Amino acid sequence: MVLPALNEVQAIAKVVRGARKQPDVRHVIVVDDGSTDGTQEAARRAGAQTMRHPVNRGAGAALRNGFKRAIQLKCDTIVVMGGDDQDRAQEIPRLLSKLREGYDFVQGSRWLSRGRVVNIPLFRRVTTMIYSALFTLLTRRWITDGTNGFRAFRVSILKTIRLHQRWLNTYELEPYLYYQAIMQGYRVVEVPVTKRYPKSGKGYTKMKPFRDWWRILRPLVFLGLRIRR
Repeated sequence: MVLPALNEVQAIAKVVRGARKQPDVRHVIVVDDGSTDGTQEAARRAGAQTMRHPVNRGAGAALRNGFKRAIQLKCDTIVVMGGDDQDRAQEIPRLLSKLREGYDFVQGSRWLSRGRVVNIPLFRRVTTMIYSALFTLLTRRWITDGTNGFRAFRVSILKTIRLHQRWLNTYELEPYLYYQAIMQGYRVVEVPVTKRYPKSGKGYTKMKPFRDWWRILRPLVFLGLRIRR
């Protein structure tokens, strides 16, 4: 399991402990992407293997380094989950069961039947649906939750997906990975999962308006227009 984290000292220990309780999770790798609040230490005390970027490099860079560590540990599957306790570790077996059925990439979806959202802000509800509609249009495959960061996949698919590109260092990497898994013909499926947001409606994302919205959108634009590959 790979958990990217930035200033999540209040949540990361709970997330790590929840992941470690799952029967098929052998390693929990937390990549601290330049936190200033003790996230790495909290993750280590909870039982995670930790990596740290001395400065913030972006979610994509954190995930990429987490994937490299998983490969070094000879993992054959990787689960990605947020370090902010918005996902439920108890649902990890739901994703892994689909890999055992023969799928290569399993995407969590809060919008499928039996999926669930708690305290979701209206803006996030609308934008996730619009983004998924665009994802569907470009891939010609029905996608209900293109922005959900809770997923599992076979390590072998990383051999053909070019994640080393520097333009994928921030929020671009995750939609790029999902898009390429579909377009390269891997067996992809969505499963229902839960996404929980703070009751206050504040602090549910570290994305900066406009700049980071563009970052999450541009893989679809670049790949759809064949500007990048």
